[in-house]
Amino acid sequence: MLRNVSKVHVLVSFAFIFVVLGAVYIYSVHDVPYFSLCQPCDANPEPEVNDLTDALKVAEIKVCPNNRWKITELKMQNGLKYAQPSTQQGRTDVNSVTNWNAPLVWEGTFDPVVIDAIYKKMDPRVAVVVFAVGKYTRFLKGFLETGEKYFLVDFRVTYYIFTDNEQDVPKIQLGKGRKISVVNIPSATRWQEVVLGRMKWATITIEKRIRAEADYLFMMDIDSVFHNRFGAESLSQLSAVLHRGYYKNTKRDGFPYERRPKSKAYIPIGEGDYYYTAAVWGGYLEDMYKLVKYCYTQSEEDSKNNIEAVWQEESHLNKYLLYNKPTKVLSPEYLWSDYDKVPADIKLVRISQLVKNYAEVRPNGGQ
Repeated sequence: MLRNVSKVHVLVSFAFIFVVLGAVYIYSVHDVPYFSLCQPCDANPEPEVNDLTDALKVAEIKVCPNNRWKITELKMQNGLKYAQPSTQQGRTDVNSVTNWNAPLVWEGTFDPVVIDAIYKKMDPRVAVVVFAVGKYTRFLKGFLETGEKYFLVDFRVTYYIFTDNEQDVPKIQLGKGRKISVVNIPSATRWQEVVLGRMKWATITIEKRIRAEADYLFMMDIDSVFHNRFGAESLSQLSAVLHRGYYKNTKRDGFPYERRPKSKAYIPIGEGDYYYTAAVWGGYLEDMYKLVKYCYTQSEEDSKNNIEAVWQEESHLNKYLLYNKPTKVLSPEYLWSDYDKVPADIKLVRISQLVKNYAEVRPNGGQ
């Protein structure tokens, strides 16, 4: 059985494949434009290969999650001019590292010139998932127009707009390498259904579509606008944003975690790091898929037990991130709210949620 060649992915017109001591050798009479080796995984189980004919049948391009885009060597071009970094000066009014040694990102803790030079060479395909259901389509124009001005400028970005009103999606002038992709979903009668449905429809669409089109994924709330740079400093394997209401002096027992043991989102008193918002979070595509699916399946389990987590998917998100630490934590600069005064430690607001009449825009009057 030629099992060792079952994960050779190669696009050729004609090829001979040899297996010698576990190694794979390919002789082709034409150029080989694509070649990769991938270990078996859930997304790409190893097929049965009994002879050379079977081996050639599985010689095709496939997406292997283990070989996806990742933050790798932090390379930049020669001759780049930027301010010299200091070991003695920096932000002293806020903490810029977690107790598990992950960066906690604030204005003044990174150089955008250096960050952009490094990450643009990596060239990730970024997906932004937003839901505009019912009257929330009114927020699309402001979100998209300001996103084009401030969000990962000059990176490849696809806005995946999940909506029940495709005709209300505005025509926006997009930058090079940026596009809008509409995903049609059913309407909802409760705003809680919209919130919980986000995890269901995002899970399904990642599996069927986004996985083949993106390397990195952000989940964002549509009722927001960008005000300043939201750049590559936000990227990591899994990035979470501190909730503006609980980032300063709130003790962990005061966080609005789910405290009922019956819920899958339950966090006991005495546990907790931070309280994260579910209005902005991001990470590698497969890591986000795992987290989004977790929130969906845990919500489904709660539903079977006739309970709904106090803050829906945000409660499940916080449970997951307590025991699966984010690799980068973003300050509340990365999601503020127009309802709140901006304090001195927030040097600039990058994106902010809009003031709105919940009773008017939500399907069940905000109840």
